Amino acid sequence: MKRVVVTGLGAITPIGNNIKAYTEGLKNGVSGAVPITRFDASKFKTQFACEVKGFNVEEFIHRREARRMDPFSHLAMVSVAEAVEMSGLDFENFNLDRGGVIWASGIGGFDTLETEISQEAVNEGNPRYNPFLIPKLIIDIASGLISMKYGLRGVNYGVVSACASSTHAISLAFDNIRLGRAEVIITGGSEAAICKTGIGGFGAMKALSTRNDDPKTASRPFDADREGFVLGEGGGALILESYEHAKARGANILAEVMGGGATADAHHMTAPHPEGIGAMNVMKNAVNESGINLDEVDYVNVHGTSTPLGDKAEVKAIQKLFGDHSYKLNISSTKSMTGHLLGAAGAIEAIACIIGITDNFIPPTINHFTDDPEIDNKLNFTFNEAQERKIKYALSNTFGFGGHNASILFRRFD
Repeated sequence: MKRVVVTGLGAITPIGNNIKAYTEGLKNGVSGAVPITRFDASKFKTQFACEVKGFNVEEFIHRREARRMDPFSHLAMVSVAEAVEMSGLDFENFNLDRGGVIWASGIGGFDTLETEISQEAVNEGNPRYNPFLIPKLIIDIASGLISMKYGLRGVNYGVVSACASSTHAISLAFDNIRLGRAEVIITGGSEAAICKTGIGGFGAMKALSTRNDDPKTASRPFDADREGFVLGEGGGALILESYEHAKARGANILAEVMGGGATADAHHMTAPHPEGIGAMNVMKNAVNESGINLDEVDYVNVHGTSTPLGDKAEVKAIQKLFGDHSYKLNISSTKSMTGHLLGAAGAIEAIACIIGITDNFIPPTINHFTDDPEIDNKLNFTFNEAQERKIKYALSNTFGFGGHNASILFRRFD
């Protein structure tokens, strides 16, 4: 098996539109929640979201080309460009058959679908559809577009498993490289679901916070008064390489990927298993695959969506798996800052783990006001402020509707 390392990162998030800005947002505990600007949300139960701010795709992609893409593909292309630049890869002097793309999204071209359906309603009796409707909305189009831009002819596909999508994508990229199928894979995920259908659909499920009077503190993982997640958007990209390839070209190695896990709750369409069985098993699988001991893990970036059932079940899973070591871990939910990016959550949270490893800090769980008596608050949830810590091993969890669970483990590269 080949060793797999990370050599490039790119991010567009509600708290920063590049890695430098995202890092500062994480360190400073910034909330990305704002009143919705994309449409008139005054008649919706939830009127706020974690929007990406100040992003103009035409600064990066020509207008004509951009119009042929959905916003989720815009976020993919731009975050990948940053990651490729950071990696220093020279694709002109690379065997393009040995490079690939595995990209994720939970929903894909949601905005395109909503726009086209609305337009069709206007043209009732005279059907007219955009010829780019299908290419814009399908989830795999982002991986296709990325491969076309860089000429990569190896493994290429999209991954969808709801909110676990991009963690699964990273894990699959890891597998393909360590099995020798590729030397370099661009991976990650993007999501752009802040539209009427997204807010309305998740709102109808009672999944969203309705704290319209105080959006910035609405995402409250592990707080007694948590009442739903805040919808976010963005993209996160990672460049994974075989260690041998990265070393041969003198790359700056940011972290090493050590293990991945994938399990199912087999329990409910949207609710987690109340005892966190699937969550416990997926973390156990990732740690076991890495070959380390449970007590070597320093940090868990949890799924932590700020929902009453989900947060409690994940804490149970951590305590069952790690036992006494649970109290020596740092735990945090960066969704308290970024909101929930659905299929892109795993990518930006994996990046948060790697940033924490390279910069020696634990991102905080902000917006904690009241302890939940049903959660063991002796655990270190890194409430409200970042903490300095040298991280050797960091674990990132993401769980999705349908009972999909994914974990990925990173190691400090010395």
